[in-house]
This record gives sequence, C-alpha cells and structure tokens, in this order.
Amino acid sequence: MKVLLIKDVKGLGKAGEIKEAKDGYARNYLIPKGFAKLATPDVIREWEKEQARKEAELKAELEKINSIKEKLESEKIVIRHKLGANGQLIGSVTNKEIAEVLREKGFDIDKKQIEHKTIKAPGLYNIDIKLGHGIHARVELEVEGE
Repeated sequence: MKVLLIKDVKGLGKAGEIKEAKDGYARNYLIPKGFAKLATPDVIREWEKEQARKEAELKAELEKINSIKEKLESEKIVIRHKLGANGQLIGSVTNKEIAEVLREKGFDIDKKQIEHKTIKAPGLYNIDIKLGHGIHARVELEVEGE
C-alpha cells in the first residue's frame, strides 16, 4: 500500500515522501497515529499545494528579513553612558539598552536577538543581531561617555 508520510518514521522514510508500506502496518499504525495518509491522487495534490504555500510564505519572510537587515546595517547606533573617574563606563552597555535604541528607530528587535561581548569602555563596536533563518545583521554601535 502506498502512503504519503506526514511525519518522519524511523525505518520507513522522511515526511513528504511516498513510500510502500505493508497493508497492516499502514492501516493499523501509520494512518491512525497520524504518521501517514493513504497516497491517493487527491491527497498528493493537496500536499503539493500545501508545500507550495509554505514555500511562498518562507520566500516572503526571507525577503522581509533581508530588507530589515539592509536597513539595520545602514544605521549607526549611539548610546550615551556615564563614565567613572578612570574613563571606563559605570556598569556596562546591556542588550536591553541596545534593543530600546533600536525600538526608538522603528525596529522590532528583542534583546535576546542581540549578541555582543561585554562593553565597558567608550568606542566603536560591531553588534551582531540574529534575525532568524540564519540571517545576521552587523550594526555599528558607538558608545559615548557623559
């Protein structure tokens, strides 16, 4: 019996593959548990439409992320922080501060998306922002003392 796998099945195949399974295994285990559907032409056509829709959504999301990346990389962030007597910052620049500055500029970035080493001195820094789907933006951060 031919089945369309909906989920990965160990020893049989990956999701989206059409495989030949024994009748009892397919009727008594795969189909009732939701691992597979009987591979009729209608089911295959429906699955192909769903895959095309998911692919279109992913493409649109990637275009959106890339446009955000371009806008972010053209920005320069300036954060003012209090200085101590030795010229070092009192405390350090946090992800929360960077996220707030980015929000003020119109970017919806969460503090968990920002990666950088501890910043305890004034100067120029490159900040890495994870945007999703393996896309990272590098933003220039200038820390100034008050």
